[in-house]
Amino acid sequence: MHPLHRAAVAATLPLLLSACFERTQPSVENNVRPVQAVRVALASDSEQRAFAGTIKPRREADVGFRAAGRIATRLVDIGARVKAGDVLARLDPADLALAVRSAQADLASAEAQAEQAQADAVRSRILRGQGWASAATDDVKQATARAATEKVASARAALSLAGNRLDYADLRAQTNGVVTAVLADPGTVVAEGQAVLRLAEAGAPEAEIQLPEQALPDATRPGATVTLWARPDMALKATLRELSPSADGKLRTYAARYTIDTPPTWLALGMSATLHLPGADSAGVATLPAAALIDRGQGPMVWAVEGAGKLVSRPVQVLRLQQDRVVVSGLADGDMVVALGAQKLDPAAQVRVSDERPATE
Repeated sequence: MHPLHRAAVAATLPLLLSACFERTQPSVENNVRPVQAVRVALASDSEQRAFAGTIKPRREADVGFRAAGRIATRLVDIGARVKAGDVLARLDPADLALAVRSAQADLASAEAQAEQAQADAVRSRILRGQGWASAATDDVKQATARAATEKVASARAALSLAGNRLDYADLRAQTNGVVTAVLADPGTVVAEGQAVLRLAEAGAPEAEIQLPEQALPDATRPGATVTLWARPDMALKATLRELSPSADGKLRTYAARYTIDTPPTWLALGMSATLHLPGADSAGVATLPAAALIDRGQGPMVWAVEGAGKLVSRPVQVLRLQQDRVVVSGLADGDMVVALGAQKLDPAAQVRVSDERPATE
């Protein structure tokens, strides 16, 4: 290489090396982050929420004999409609009839003893007046007569109870209703009070629903309807009659009963029902992408873009979660909200909206 060329290369080499190691200074433009945003469009929210349940009678009770014995006959089956006073089943009355006969004999014996004791008491009183009997002897006779009288009263009560038990051999319906279960068959020896049949009281049927705690504010709202899986096209008006004050220990739901105002004739107990509760009308509800919602430890919020790309946190109240959307309140109409990557932004960051899309997409 020519000496002049070698000198020129040596002179330019430091300049080239310094250019390679020179660091690029950050610019303001590099700190501005592009974001995708949606513009808030407030709307009213009156969506109905649905909850599954079952058609139940208002009252249902297990009924049994008020006396112990062996079931001789059962006169009804499941589904039988009965009226108050109808005989549902009968016990074998042999032992109960013997108990009545024994009570009658006890009463006759007590009456005979009371009669004798009364006669002795009268004679003792006369002898005492004539001086032939002491006061102590007379007192014993009078006490014996009173005790015999009380034994007669006790024997009469025992006879009445035995007669009642004989009447209890017939199990009668206490109210109009329908038999929903058979718990014992003829030939079974049952104890006093043991359940034999289950009887549902006749009357307006009800829908038994398990409501989550989020639905409690709407539980008493008028306009509730019930649909049946058998007839999903027919909505039946319903009114809340009963709401449990405490949640179920396992399900953490609240038991509610809705009375069907005008039940159709085809409505049957045990049908699967769906309760529809109307929500409260609200004009300040916004639907946003689920990715726009974040929580930095102070509750749910979104990033709103203001001015020249400044981020402002806006607390919101979550009303409803959907598959990929969230319904919130607390925003103003026209607000620009970051739709994607909100969890990666810092409050001090500057952003620019690179893509704006409708919130309804």
